Amino acid sequence: MTYFTENYFLDSTQLVISIILNTIFNVGIYYLVYYYLVPRFYLSNKYPEFILYALICFLVSSLFRILWEPAVFQMDFSEKGYHVGFLYNVYISQGVVILVGSFLGITKDKFLIEQDVISLGEEKDQLYLDLLKSKLNPHFLLNTLNNIYANSFTHSEKTSDSILQLSKLLKYIIYDSGKEKVTVSQEFSSLKALAALYQLKYNNQLDIVMDIEEQEEFDIAEIPSAILLTLFENALKHSAIGEDTHGFIKLFCNIERSELYFEIINSVRKDRTHATESDYHGLGNEAIIHILEKFYPDQYEFYSGPKENDQYKIALTIIING
Repeated sequence: MTYFTENYFLDSTQLVISIILNTIFNVGIYYLVYYYLVPRFYLSNKYPEFILYALICFLVSSLFRILWEPAVFQMDFSEKGYHVGFLYNVYISQGVVILVGSFLGITKDKFLIEQDVISLGEEKDQLYLDLLKSKLNPHFLLNTLNNIYANSFTHSEKTSDSILQLSKLLKYIIYDSGKEKVTVSQEFSSLKALAALYQLKYNNQLDIVMDIEEQEEFDIAEIPSAILLTLFENALKHSAIGEDTHGFIKLFCNIERSELYFEIINSVRKDRTHATESDYHGLGNEAIIHILEKFYPDQYEFYSGPKENDQYKIALTIIING
């Protein structure tokens, strides 16, 4: 713009100097708008002040150029229209610099906010995953270790079984749960180990039925780690199994036509005869739903609610290869 509006009354040397000086000057104006006016006023929601100071910046910078350029280069405006072209150049140049500085400054902030939202979303997802991985009751693990210690004095077969099942469970917690996804077989291994530890604790008197037929798909299909384990542990907690003689848990799972179906039906504590769905909506279920939304949007169904005869049902369907 400087070249096409000032080449009529400046020689080539003066024109190059004018372009260089105007570039340096406008870089300063750009930085003033981009690094000061936008953060100080626009991003602080002081929109009237931002507009006012941007307008002042435009007028002052334009006036400065109108005064110093003709004086320095001794411009000759004798030709008709030269002065008009010069003024257009000044006003348009300064307006463009200020508008571009404002636009890029505002856009950068919005982009950074979007990146922060994405980053926070990823951190939230990771927190939910960590929640599931760390949800296994540490008091239960501690009690299991105490039981193993007590049985070790009598050389009971329960001791070796307890150690074996505990090692399987700890292996899953330490190694497998650190992965984003695990095979259904790996998830079942931890789930069965947890059930076996409960059985050993209560002398194999617990009514836990696992209707799980071995399928090749279990070794292939992958799901987010700790989901099924968390649902099973919720059932152990709310069924009062081991404390209530009528407590029971029935578990069923299969994969058919790339669809995984997992179901748990359990008794309800007597003191929660009128249990409602909200009784089960703790952080565990909330985290599971959030993770399902992340990995299987519109490809899953999750039900958690009371069933007849004082029972509770959890059913999860996932389209594995959807």
